[in-house]
Amino acid sequence: MTVWEYWNETPPGKANLRLLIPGKGWVAYSDREDNEGKIVERGSKEGIDSALINAMSASNFSTLTGAGASLCARNVNGQPQAPSMRDLWNAVEAAVGPQVFAGICGKFPNATIGQNIEKLLSLCKVYLELNDAADENNQDVTAVKDFVSQAESCILAKVDFVNQSTTLAAHEAYVRKIGRRGFRKTRAKLFTTNYDLTVEEAARRLRFAVIDGFSHSLDQVYDRQHFELDIVRRDAAKDAPDYIPNVFQLYKLHGSTDWRRIGAEVLRSRDNTKGKPVLIYPRSSKYQEAFEPPYLDMMGAFQAALREPDTALVVAGFGFNDDHISRPIISALESNLLIRLVICDPGFILSENDLRGAPPEPPAHNIPVGDPHANPFLAKITSLADRGDPRIHLINGRFEDLAEALPDLIGETDRERHVERVKVLRDPGV
Repeated sequence: MTVWEYWNETPPGKANLRLLIPGKGWVAYSDREDNEGKIVERGSKEGIDSALINAMSASNFSTLTGAGASLCARNVNGQPQAPSMRDLWNAVEAAVGPQVFAGICGKFPNATIGQNIEKLLSLCKVYLELNDAADENNQDVTAVKDFVSQAESCILAKVDFVNQSTTLAAHEAYVRKIGRRGFRKTRAKLFTTNYDLTVEEAARRLRFAVIDGFSHSLDQVYDRQHFELDIVRRDAAKDAPDYIPNVFQLYKLHGSTDWRRIGAEVLRSRDNTKGKPVLIYPRSSKYQEAFEPPYLDMMGAFQAALREPDTALVVAGFGFNDDHISRPIISALESNLLIRLVICDPGFILSENDLRGAPPEPPAHNIPVGDPHANPFLAKITSLADRGDPRIHLINGRFEDLAEALPDLIGETDRERHVERVKVLRDPGV
């Protein structure tokens, strides 16, 4: 059994989390007790709770999610599911046909592709740049262009899996908790590299308001100035506007399945016959593409958020494989003394034996840090945390485990209770 298979069969819950504590390693969330029920070793519950409460209480709160945060979204059997990178590889191969797919891979015999669709598309991009992509008489160039076009269409179809019946328990919990954050502070900012609509659908169900850069006109049009707007309630009996609760800002760093470029504008639409999808597809040129509108606005907001005083960034499901996002985080650790960084990822511990334990032995309460992380950014951050940098807290676990552990700083609002009452009125079976 691999680590990922272990996580796939483990029910979500904050008890799955482990905190890196200097000198102790990865410490289990719960206390370790003897046969008589006496605590013989404290767990990391207090440390994890404290780190998350402090982060949520920061004057400026941001969170960053990646592909790992979408894997817990579930559709019924037979419907499309949230794809992993391996799923995208298999889907593209099936879409173009095994023979064509093998032919494209064969154009790069010296490259170690390793079933990585991002690496394959990157090689295709370089191939087209080195050759005359406009040369319609070159059959090899035409074949690669056609493959890239088919692959991108396939990827768009695979990531557009969210519908009104998709199970989004973790996303709803996450949105509820960050959206409830005290509105007298700056609105919570949720940055994501995901194209899918898990966050938007979760917010819709909760009736939370999302400020995402789009207008509220009939055709929703993107304009960076919309991020500067907020939502208030105006009461004729009051002199000042009243900022409503349950609002957060959403920045989709790599685009979205419901963005279409029509002429010079970006509109919200899931109609594939309208305009051109606005996505940064998986390939190494993401760094350059991220600095074009509208991605430039998103990246600018992300970098600005990291420079704010008394700021916190909670990261979940992001593997630090995108340099243009990882480097600003490293830079913030170097320059911002007041930043608080919490990273939750299931890949900090790579041995399933440590997590699973050999029956009937339970998993170890403390697991050593082990070898440096394969990712250079995470290796640096882990080294800082293991040396006792108080700004950094590393947690081994999944997005859905973190969503449960994240604190509710503010209780359920009257508006949320009313939303639930309306649901019951409209559908008594809810």
